[in-house]
Amino acid sequence: MKDFLLFRHSRGFPAWLPSILLLGLCLLAPSAHAQAAVSAAAPVVDKGDVAWMLTSTLLVLMMTVPGVALFYGGLVRSKNILSVLMQVLTVFSLIVVLWVIYGYAFAFDSGNAFVGSASKLFLKGVSTTTLADTFTATVKLPEFVFVVFQATFAGITGTLIVGSLAERMKFGAVLLFVTLWFTFAYIPIAHMVWGPGGFLLSRGALDFAGGTVVHINAGIAGLVGAYLLGPRIGLGREAIKPHNLTFTMIGASLLWVGWFGFNAGSNLESNAGAALAFINTLVATASAVLAWLLIERLLNGKPSMLGGASGAVAGLVAITPACGTVGPMGSLAIGVVASIVCVWGVSGLKKLLKTDDALDVFGVHGVGGITGALLTGVFTAPALGGTGAAGFSIIHQLGIQALGVAITLVWSGAVSLVAYLIVRAVFGGLRVSEEDEHQGLDITSHGEAAYEA
Repeated sequence: MKDFLLFRHSRGFPAWLPSILLLGLCLLAPSAHAQAAVSAAAPVVDKGDVAWMLTSTLLVLMMTVPGVALFYGGLVRSKNILSVLMQVLTVFSLIVVLWVIYGYAFAFDSGNAFVGSASKLFLKGVSTTTLADTFTATVKLPEFVFVVFQATFAGITGTLIVGSLAERMKFGAVLLFVTLWFTFAYIPIAHMVWGPGGFLLSRGALDFAGGTVVHINAGIAGLVGAYLLGPRIGLGREAIKPHNLTFTMIGASLLWVGWFGFNAGSNLESNAGAALAFINTLVATASAVLAWLLIERLLNGKPSMLGGASGAVAGLVAITPACGTVGPMGSLAIGVVASIVCVWGVSGLKKLLKTDDALDVFGVHGVGGITGALLTGVFTAPALGGTGAAGFSIIHQLGIQALGVAITLVWSGAVSLVAYLIVRAVFGGLRVSEEDEHQGLDITSHGEAAYEA
């Protein structure tokens, strides 16, 4: 500036020229407030969030194949293990393909209160430059990340139903049913709970990671199928025992580890919200394991490994809708209550319903999902350590949660009934022949055996 002033005097520049130049520079430069506004409005793709979400997606995949596959595979008889593994693997693969063709569009694209639109069929318009919303307006995810994460959610939900139908349903019938159920039950429920403008979402329903969308949805579909299929041959007259509880324990362990991606990943960002879901998933599951084993000790005199694994799954199911909005002490209570209710679900309720839900899908996922959905409305209250806003009303939220449970049970149950009837007409029956069932589905449906004689 000093040199400029000397230059000005030497050249005869007017005295007011520097002031005019400085004023112009000030007018052209953006203000601090303007810079802040631009910064606040610009969406940010955080590499940490992307890495966390891709990792979470892999964890959910691990939950399904091999988690659900081994958990279910160990619970059936040795002559049917490959059929269960095949159903889990194939159902998951089928739903992933359907998801990218039309599932994502109708579940998460803008539409009406009950279903999305067809504008993103075959992922039209989704590219490496498009972004998906997260819970924070200025933090975004690449849309492909959100698509693939939600694909694994849809896939695992379909595989859970397999447990109710195990050891007696035709392989092709399973696949056709899942296609119909996914299209007309899973997609609308997912949109109502999580989609833009969704009916339940707009009414304030809380379902952080899928209590209604995944567990109640799958549980009621399995229960309806078990009714229509009828009981397995010999049930009640001969022992039908799990053939390999070691597999079941390995499967339960994979489920617990993978569930951190399922629950904490549903936060969609790698921040304190994910940490809350993470610790709640750990605490609720641990408390549910201990509670189930204690109940077994009191009722049967001995705690069992199967009981411990079942308790883990019950806790995981129940904390799923609540994991992002309750505190750790709330999650501990949810885990204990879940085990108490689910022990009744796989024993007393199962006898009342008089149905052969082979692997207790409704007793654990359905009942546990209902329990978790309702308790979310209780323990989200700030007074109980939850993250609810000031003025949170437990009674009001319980009403909303109950509405979500009722809609899921009625809608998914009705769709499942119609879908099973259609499949039965197409295949001339839902279940394999009596001879094939006696011989085992591994040989009769797939031409191979898991164990050589």
